[in-house]
Amino acid sequence: MAGNSSDQPLRGSADAVRNALAVAVQAGQPVLLWGGPGEGKSRLVESIAEQLGRPCEVVVGSVREASDFAGLPVVEHGSVSFAPPRWATRCVERPDTVVFLDELTTAAPSVQAAMLRVVLEREVGDLRLPPTVAFVAAANPPELSAGGDDLSAPLANRFCHLDWEADPAGWSTGMLRGWAPRPVPVVPAAFAAHRDRWRAIVVGFIRSRPATLRQVPTDVVGQGRAWPSPRTWDRAHVVAAAADAAGAGRDVIRLLVAGLLGQGPAIELLRFADELDLPDPELLLAEPDLLPTDSRVDLLLAALAGVTAAVAGDLSLDRWEAAWRVLSVACDAGRADVAAMSATALVELRLDDWPAPRAAAAFAPMLRAAELV
Repeated sequence: MAGNSSDQPLRGSADAVRNALAVAVQAGQPVLLWGGPGEGKSRLVESIAEQLGRPCEVVVGSVREASDFAGLPVVEHGSVSFAPPRWATRCVERPDTVVFLDELTTAAPSVQAAMLRVVLEREVGDLRLPPTVAFVAAANPPELSAGGDDLSAPLANRFCHLDWEADPAGWSTGMLRGWAPRPVPVVPAAFAAHRDRWRAIVVGFIRSRPATLRQVPTDVVGQGRAWPSPRTWDRAHVVAAAADAAGAGRDVIRLLVAGLLGQGPAIELLRFADELDLPDPELLLAEPDLLPTDSRVDLLLAALAGVTAAVAGDLSLDRWEAAWRVLSVACDAGRADVAAMSATALVELRLDDWPAPRAAAAFAPMLRAAELV
């Protein structure tokens, strides 16, 4: 769609952008950090990697050849293999590495294509990178880049786009007192309940506004930024859930969602989430019969996901068993298929010495089929 607001950058405070970048790295979402020359993008990425206890591999796209990503051809025993560069083999040695692809938009088109394969397929030459390797790219806007160009649509649509500008107050403090790394939100290893909730929200939104599922901009500049596609909607629910689970705050969720979908669709989604008017999870845990079992599928999914998210955030045997009682209300109303997703999330929260609750009996066939019990 031409003229939509998805191609407009959504700026946030320096702290919000920093936290959004940290959450995206932990959620496995590739990020493209936009900003003018000398704004400290490299320092920011390296600082966040340090805060998270991860190594950082810096690869400058503008001075690399395609072979630095596609591998160098080597003839052995009559066949050709593609040897990966050293930076890639170090990623295998440290699977939690943050790969920082700097000056992405000033790379030659052939290099951009090779970089796309790394981000999309996690392959460098004949080497496959571990799934836990995170990708962050940095780019100057084309008008500020020597030999810069707009990003291709396929590559742009695989990144979460964040705009970075150094904060004068923070920069002044760093100059006077040193550049001590600031704490960043930590995403818990398990945040399935939050993912279930945001998945339900996204599905409900798309069902109510199906035209927003894909809105490819018609202009080249817009195609090189954030825009809605089935891929970015899927990733939006993951980063929103990760930020939610980390307690990163609404501004961070807004930046992450807008960085994938564009400003307009992100505002609509978050407004939809605010207007769902879901029941208080704590109230449902106390009085399971208050579950609105006659609600639409998406609303009931979101209500049950909210219950599992509340239990995950304050886990105890009593609260876990109370959540099962909420699910049993849905079962009794003939909505077991809707409650099955939350049942799976509750199983994953169970500690080894906890007994199986009676309310889980209705889900036993499904849980056995999934090899969860």
